[in-house]
Amino acid sequence: MCGIVGLYLKNPALESQLGKLFEPMLAAMTDRGPDSAGFAIYGDEVADGWVKLTLQATTEDYDFKMLVSVIEAKLAVPLEWFQNATAIVLKIKAEEAVVRALLAELAPTVRIMSAGQSIEILKGMGLPKEISERFGLGSMKGSHIIGHTRMATESAVTMEGSHPFSTGADLCLVHNGSLSNHFRLRQELRREGIHFETENDTEVAAGYLAWRLQQGDSLKQALDNSLEALDGFFTFAIGTRNGFAVIRDPIACKPAILAETDDYVAMASEYQALSSLPGIEKAKVWEPVPATMYIWERESA
Repeated sequence: MCGIVGLYLKNPALESQLGKLFEPMLAAMTDRGPDSAGFAIYGDEVADGWVKLTLQATTEDYDFKMLVSVIEAKLAVPLEWFQNATAIVLKIKAEEAVVRALLAELAPTVRIMSAGQSIEILKGMGLPKEISERFGLGSMKGSHIIGHTRMATESAVTMEGSHPFSTGADLCLVHNGSLSNHFRLRQELRREGIHFETENDTEVAAGYLAWRLQQGDSLKQALDNSLEALDGFFTFAIGTRNGFAVIRDPIACKPAILAETDDYVAMASEYQALSSLPGIEKAKVWEPVPATMYIWERESA
């Protein structure tokens, strides 16, 4: 089942309202995914030479303050951080690989949800409304966001199984459907140096896109190649630092709908999730064509 929603703002004047506009969209997908939910939001960028990581713990009493103080002492570089419920956003002037290695040593139970210059991923078990309230989604600002509500039909209800998944800098993916060749493809991608945190097939799809981008593909080329490499039924919504994309497999049995105005592009599994958006009554609304890429991107920063 599962539900997907996404919102890409073409009008920068709306960026202060991104979370407020998106919150009812995520809640509208509750019937499609009442077990867990999550979202990836883009904004609040760090400068070149810095990396921004979202770290999430499984308990509310995890001592992030102590962890950050140890990181600061060991690396002796400028950093900033703030806590949001069971997660923190850590901005640090260091190489991502160096920070990851230190975190693996100091805090092996803390999960790195995302890394890059813009992205933050927050997710967890519970109804979409509870996840929104837990992380203060309604007050968040940014340029674009994608979200997912999950119905765990083939696995346990866990934070690890929740979407979005990120396997590359500022890259994330949410998925409605099922891949049939994810086990073999995971093995191949591991040999190419792609790291996976879970056994979820969606993470394999994210890893494949990350690998193709590393090989020099544009986002469009990576998605085009995914139609050949990924077997199964899927609707994907993909976020990057500069953009937002939607693609369905050639059979397209998983639902999706797009809406576009001068101010935004929105995507959802059902139209009801778009109905709260301003100006939706005048939007161009259509169903994405199977095996066709829809991409909206800003100029590279």
